[in-house]
Amino acid sequence: MAADAVRGAPRTYGNWRQPASAGIAGLGSLGTALMMGGLVMTIMATMAGGLVGAIVTLLIVGVCLLLLTTKDKHGLSALQRLSTRIGWERAKMAKHNTYRSGPLGRPAWGTFQLPGLAAASQLSEFEDSYGRPFALLFYPSTRHFTVVINAEPDGASLVDQEQVDVWVAHWGQWLAALGHEPGIVAASVTVESAPDTGIRLRREVGSNMLDGTPAIARAMLTEVVQTYPEGSALISARVALTFKGTDRSGKRRKEEDMGRELASRLPALTQSLNATGAGAARPVTAQELCETVRIAYDPASAVLIDEARSHGDVPELQWTDVGPAGAQGFWDKYRHDSAWSVTWQMTQAPRGEVFSSVLSQLVAPHADIDRKRVTLLYRPLDAATAARVVEADKRNASFRATTSSRPSARTMTEARAAERTAQEEARGAGLVNFGMVVTGTVMTAEQIPDMIAAIDNLGATARVLLRPAYGSQDSAFVAGLPLGVVLQSHLSVPAGIREAL
Repeated sequence: MAADAVRGAPRTYGNWRQPASAGIAGLGSLGTALMMGGLVMTIMATMAGGLVGAIVTLLIVGVCLLLLTTKDKHGLSALQRLSTRIGWERAKMAKHNTYRSGPLGRPAWGTFQLPGLAAASQLSEFEDSYGRPFALLFYPSTRHFTVVINAEPDGASLVDQEQVDVWVAHWGQWLAALGHEPGIVAASVTVESAPDTGIRLRREVGSNMLDGTPAIARAMLTEVVQTYPEGSALISARVALTFKGTDRSGKRRKEEDMGRELASRLPALTQSLNATGAGAARPVTAQELCETVRIAYDPASAVLIDEARSHGDVPELQWTDVGPAGAQGFWDKYRHDSAWSVTWQMTQAPRGEVFSSVLSQLVAPHADIDRKRVTLLYRPLDAATAARVVEADKRNASFRATTSSRPSARTMTEARAAERTAQEEARGAGLVNFGMVVTGTVMTAEQIPDMIAAIDNLGATARVLLRPAYGSQDSAFVAGLPLGVVLQSHLSVPAGIREAL
């Protein structure tokens, strides 16, 4: 009897939604309130100044509404684009886009302090209950603490689809469980691909080669050491977890208190990651985090660090030494030490249903990009907040579908998707806000056009809509690093007001 298994349909994923507030004519709640207020002001101007005052008031209100309703393919209104440009020009006039450190720079004591959002960060090291040292980052402005976990992904090569589906299911459960973790604010997953220097391979082969090795074996290994690093890549994955530094009563916690608490919670967090295909997860030490950030800002130092480790020397780096000696942000790119970088942000998730391998080409190494980081940003919601969000989104989607006599197909689809999301949350599913930041780094400015073309093509294969972080390349670069920076805590305009527009 044939023992062929009957294969079912491939598993697909989707039904993610971007919540939007209810409004009239494509406006949010705040935009609708502005329109109503403008009409009232027009009536008052008519009574006070006659027809001329009414026309002037109506023109002003009309221009404001036009700026709100005119949106591009990324969903950004003309008002948002205009405010971004004005903010960039002000920052450039104040020379906030230029950074110099070291003995001739502005940081105290001639240090190489990190720029931008991570400038005030402080690094310390503790040991968890398994005796493993782990780095603890502290951000005084937001009172956030971040721990970083190093993962060794198994990869999907020569792995059955059933196993991949199990990994994805466990990853979904891990994200849902974050909503029940006390004090957690955000999480991020950074997958970085970089060229392999070959120094580690040479050290491994040299340390295991015996004196009596046959000549043909020695010649073969020597050729492998010389030729294998060409075109090969080093892929690393790190998970950053950010916790708030206050207890339930609002009392601030010290670094020692957070270090002791996270020391007892890290073993469970790392062990639960093993079932998601992340491999042997372990906390990142302070030395490893310093090396990671130093190489990100100065990729040329990767060879020096590998050379030092090959000789048995550990380059002892302090947190005040990992920043760039010089950096300058441009409208659409970022210059830092020995490299140039461009950072994109995801403005639209894949529409419809996708397979589990939708991001495989985006995170894979590319010949036109020297270093590439794909960072997924997560903000888990607790059960009470998730129920409130999905119910509000359901009401808003239903309102948009019923206010029109002939609603569009997209409006009806959004209403059905919001209904399904509310049903899944009622059955116990977790709710997570997510985003994505993609950073490409090259060594020369002449490589930037090729890198931009490559990222545009890779974004299309992943079915995501990517937009360069215009006017904020330096901040977006920091957000792409495994440092646990929560961008929502640093916005000049709160995220709630942005969504209400």
